[in-house]
Amino acid sequence: MVAGLAVLALLVPGDSVMLGVRVAPDTVTVGAPFQVLIRIRAPRGSRIEFSLGPDSTGTVQALDTRQVQDSPDTTGAEAMATYRLAAWDVGPQQVLIPGAMVRLPSLALRPVPIAPLTVFVRRLVPPKDSARRVPKPARAILVAVEPWWWRWVVAVGALLILVLLLWWLVARSKRRTGPGAKRDPYEDAVRELDRIERLGLIDAGERGRYVALVTQVVRDYLAGRIATAPLSLTTMELVEALRADARVPLERLQGVLEESDQVKFARARVSAERAVAVASDARQVVEETDTAVKKSEEAAA
Repeated sequence: MVAGLAVLALLVPGDSVMLGVRVAPDTVTVGAPFQVLIRIRAPRGSRIEFSLGPDSTGTVQALDTRQVQDSPDTTGAEAMATYRLAAWDVGPQQVLIPGAMVRLPSLALRPVPIAPLTVFVRRLVPPKDSARRVPKPARAILVAVEPWWWRWVVAVGALLILVLLLWWLVARSKRRTGPGAKRDPYEDAVRELDRIERLGLIDAGERGRYVALVTQVVRDYLAGRIATAPLSLTTMELVEALRADARVPLERLQGVLEESDQVKFARARVSAERAVAVASDARQVVEETDTAVKKSEEAAA
């Protein structure tokens, strides 16, 4: 653990999770940035997910997106989140950060509550000679003269924007209603997966982006082929919605989605071998699902 972090052990049946928190510095002025460091250690193979930060409507607000640093070792998984915050009221202020979540190797979810923290905000002391300062007299108001042609420019610009908008809407309507507008989700998915492979993202070191693009192709395919899998669902909601659908290889799909969530939300690093495996699983999900869907449609016909 980092020096200065208060450590709290959360004991659960068969597993142990350790939590450490620190506020640095604990006394600031109004609007001055300070940090909240939260470190969690869990059993080896666990996945640690931190919240985004405090509510933006409170007196303590986040200045930046929280930063997560993973430091696993041979004995366990460990990660630290750094929140950069600022307080906008004086006196002791509570810092309310939602609890984290630990997904254990057994796939069980363990919530890690974070108790309210406190930072003291002191008042700004005015300069000693502020009462002796005499403000300069206000300058005379300059009356702005509007040019006669600006109204015509605004009118012509608005008319041009309206014409372009109408042209775009008509062209879009023709594309949707024209011949061949109905597309096959399976063909689109295979074409998009092949295009992503040709980008060479793995060789360029952009393995996280590669995993995210491949996963999005799977989500688009499922949304176009299965009515109960819209794009608006989260990973957990999508898995629950498809749990009763035997046409979808749920275990393989869940692995692809969770790997993508780690990349997008926890900024996890992905090896080249793991990225290739995720792409292979994604392609198999599309292939197996499409085969099962077509068989079910033929049987129904």
